[in-house]
Amino acid sequence: MASNIISPQNQEASASHNVAVIFGVTGMVGREIAKKLISNPDWKVYGVARRPDRVPLRFSSTAADDYQFIPCDLLNPVETRAKLSAIPNATHLFWVTWASQHPQRTKQCCDQNRAMLSNALEPILLRSNSLKHVSLQTGLKHYRTAKGGDLRRLVVGNSSKSIYNVIGGLAVYGTICRRLDLPFVFGGTRECWEEEYIDGSDARLAADQHIWAATDERVRSTTGGQALNSVNGSGFAWREVWLVIGEKMGVAVPEEALAPEEFRYAAAMGGMEGVWDGIVAEEGLVATEIGELASWEFLDHLFRMPVKLLGSREKSDRLGFTARREMAESVSFWIDTMREDKLIP
Repeated sequence: MASNIISPQNQEASASHNVAVIFGVTGMVGREIAKKLISNPDWKVYGVARRPDRVPLRFSSTAADDYQFIPCDLLNPVETRAKLSAIPNATHLFWVTWASQHPQRTKQCCDQNRAMLSNALEPILLRSNSLKHVSLQTGLKHYRTAKGGDLRRLVVGNSSKSIYNVIGGLAVYGTICRRLDLPFVFGGTRECWEEEYIDGSDARLAADQHIWAATDERVRSTTGGQALNSVNGSGFAWREVWLVIGEKMGVAVPEEALAPEEFRYAAAMGGMEGVWDGIVAEEGLVATEIGELASWEFLDHLFRMPVKLLGSREKSDRLGFTARREMAESVSFWIDTMREDKLIP
């Protein structure tokens, strides 16, 4: 995952009073940015998304006045102008949202996301003379080699509002396998199973890096709008973490966990809506539809990637962001978080 940094010239706002607007606050990274900023009394935080999350953000009663959720369809310019015009003197914008109604390579997709960003920026810029920084989260579209392409990065986190939620998909898959006594198999290519094929980006690490890039003066003054990769920093192969996932989900991993070539999650898990609804009801979980947590097509694509997506941390490390995460720890943490949030049993 990469992010662009845009630093306007105006620096009038007091460093001790920052106003953040998080677009995509219900997503995996958006939630983490919000939680981290809300815990800091120097920040007032506005979170923007079309609908609130199934699991509300948790924060102390003393921080309640420092956070406001704004439901808004950013594709509607009239609604966006009316709702965002009420935000005074924004100092930091975090753009961690994405409209995915159209295929990524199409002009319609580009036009739609450009319209969202334009609709959001117009009322913010008209009201604020204190804007310091805009952080834009993307995939690896800054690169012209096989390191980038059109493919998205692998963000590891927790959200019921993200179609690219690998932990949600694997947790739901594991839950259904346990309920129906199905083998918990890896449905992808042998190369993706055995080799380091993609970097993980823990949502906590990505949020920390967004905030670091937005507030560290050295970074803001030297990067000049360049992209920074946000990756855990330790390579992994799926076979190394599959047992961890199985253990966390309480499901047995077969000795030969690599599924036959013809296996597809979309086919194997198709029609499981009733099974999931029954699990939710019996276990007293937060009411979710299976598609809110799991995208079987995404898993099928992720585990059959045609190229490796391995990004360098060199620039971020050189500038001072040296935090790292192990993939196994990330997976364990976010499965536990889903349980705490009553999204899985």
